[in-house]
Amino acid sequence: MNTILIIDDDDQLRISFERLLKEEGYHIRTAASGEAGIRMIKESVPDLVILDLRLPGMNGLETFRQIHQFEQKLPVIIMTAYGTTDTAIEATKMGAFDYVTKPFDIPQMLSTIRQALEAGRFMRSPVDMDVSPDKTHGEAIIGKSPPMQEVYKAIGRVSATDATVLIRGESGSGKELAARAIYQHSTRSEKPFLVINCVAIPDTLLESELFGYEKGAFTGANHRRVGKIEQASGGTVLLDEIGDMPLNLQAKMLRLLQEKSIERLGGRETIPVDVRIVAATNRDLEHLIASGQFREDLYYRLKVITIWLPSLRDRTGDVPLLADYFLTRFSAELGIENPGISRETLSMLVSSPWPGNIRELSNTLQKALIFNRGAPLSLADITHATGGDAKSHHLNENACDDNIRAWIRSLAESHRWKPIPGRQTAWHVQAYPPRQD
Repeated sequence: MNTILIIDDDDQLRISFERLLKEEGYHIRTAASGEAGIRMIKESVPDLVILDLRLPGMNGLETFRQIHQFEQKLPVIIMTAYGTTDTAIEATKMGAFDYVTKPFDIPQMLSTIRQALEAGRFMRSPVDMDVSPDKTHGEAIIGKSPPMQEVYKAIGRVSATDATVLIRGESGSGKELAARAIYQHSTRSEKPFLVINCVAIPDTLLESELFGYEKGAFTGANHRRVGKIEQASGGTVLLDEIGDMPLNLQAKMLRLLQEKSIERLGGRETIPVDVRIVAATNRDLEHLIASGQFREDLYYRLKVITIWLPSLRDRTGDVPLLADYFLTRFSAELGIENPGISRETLSMLVSSPWPGNIRELSNTLQKALIFNRGAPLSLADITHATGGDAKSHHLNENACDDNIRAWIRSLAESHRWKPIPGRQTAWHVQAYPPRQD
């Protein structure tokens, strides 16, 4: 359960906000002053701080400065009235995750909270690389195959630089984990890391999300807003699914990479920015260039370093390691003992095509574990977990063989086995006790 600390001297707002967030499943702590909030953070670091700018004694901006000095990766959302928006923008440029104006829209606020918690998890949760499944306690890039060894080498070489990186691979192959590993091993690891999904955000909102906007830029723009590129100053931005970025924004992205500057929507001021761009896509960029859907000049700016993540079917030798890792991890999360997996089931997992790659394997094993009754995972468990998709047909073809093996094992455990005279390798089942003549 995520812990959120609310620092606000308005008793009514604090109580109402606490009730709302508890209903959303969060653990809430509150403080009525900046000094009290800082003491609470030093005692136990929360997952997120929601901070009002107008506080008695130490104001919100100074409170944020002090929080940021000893917990740089702790996301902070600033609450502000319209009259203090400029101060909120200053705090955002200093590293605050975002700011919301009072009175705030509740659904939008809840969405911002979820984004901030996710960003905090990305920054603070380490991504292990090239480790055994039993040696990691968090998220990890698992694999010992030759293609994965090349991935580890590439991440190691590029992390120490500020070069732009393009990560390519099929959906579910682990592109986001690779980007986080680059960030966490870089010289910018103490600065922000923000993820922008170019598919999840509507085209009409993506520009303002990335670059911000000036007051009056469009209907409803009641104040200036800083975009994610400015928020990540000094840090790293992952542009996920960049192959789906609209053409008009590709031109702005090209300017960012070439000139290290941006313009807010509706503004004329050139704003210098210092961010590292990591981009990821599962699209065929060369085909998109040929069809006029992706700029060739942006493509070459992005691919200073290209890291290809192999599909799971191209590294089937890693499937047993991945299965061990996911079963260990999910068993711990569910608070149950790891049941393991049968040899037949593991063999099937290795031979499956996995069009969804690691994400599909992970989801399948998690669901199978939830419905498992404590025995090693069987083909039936996986068949149930896949819900009758294409892979289930493959599983059903093997289910008969699995039943036969189970029947033979039951006979072996409950009846006598007797060698056939004159043959060393053949055996027959003696179903009844031999007659005593």
